[in-house]
Amino acid sequence: MSAFADALADAGGAAAPPSRAGQLRTLLDRELARGAAELAKPRSGYGDPIAVVVAAVPGAGLLAAAPVPAALRADPEVVDERGWLLTAGLAGALVTAGGHPLLAGALGGFLVVSTPGDDLDLALLAFEDNVSRVDRLRSAALAVPAALLAPVRSGLREPIGARHPLRIAEWLADLGANPADPTAADDQEEALAALLGAGEPAVRPHDDPDPTRRVARRILQRMAGMGKWGGYHTEFSHLARGFAGNDRALAEEVGERLLDAGILLEKPSVGQRHVFLNPRRAADIYALVDHGTVPSELRL
Repeated sequence: MSAFADALADAGGAAAPPSRAGQLRTLLDRELARGAAELAKPRSGYGDPIAVVVAAVPGAGLLAAAPVPAALRADPEVVDERGWLLTAGLAGALVTAGGHPLLAGALGGFLVVSTPGDDLDLALLAFEDNVSRVDRLRSAALAVPAALLAPVRSGLREPIGARHPLRIAEWLADLGANPADPTAADDQEEALAALLGAGEPAVRPHDDPDPTRRVARRILQRMAGMGKWGGYHTEFSHLARGFAGNDRALAEEVGERLLDAGILLEKPSVGQRHVFLNPRRAADIYALVDHGTVPSELRL
């Protein structure tokens, strides 16, 4: 057990008296910093599990803090894969227990997420179930007094960007999927496409007369429909799925060009080549998918 977990248990857990709040907040800051350092290791939480903390705050719902940067609310690229999966599992747990909307804020530089509702026990159980199969990660959710997280409630805002991975995690949890499973979006392709507003483009990718551009547009359209932004990725070899004959080899070549142009980004840490849509290039991606407008740096 960590020093924070020991002190929290000694103080009475979520029922700890206000007189212990100062001590617990100091130890919580240290615990979140320890968790952030653990997430940078090849195996995280194998001494003391990485702690996330959850509180039911009157007037604000369920709030939870994780040892990842608060900047994640705006920039999905501030966390690596394992940090993202822990965060996705926590966001999904709060949605399971508290519903919508999912909001985000900051506690001493670390991310806080929140939802309505007050079922603290369900949030704790849902988190542990979500992250139980994340590779090389051991984590535990701890119930804490509302006073530790209550100051954050005035700074809670929606994640920035309609296709932010936190929003996709929220929707996956609402669909009954596990947001901490990197492949969860694959099984929810049609539902996510509807939630993401993926309507029919003005000029259908399938009708594009240029074969290379047609393949690029189809790859990006399918990935966007599956919510493959930021923390949700797919194997590079899957880019050729749905193509036949010579188009399969062309799809792999186009995938490399999309990576070179920064339209796709790569997750090298998972042992295989996994790729995802660059959230910072969303405007370029949809201009290409919907209208066939090729960014200047993309060589097709």
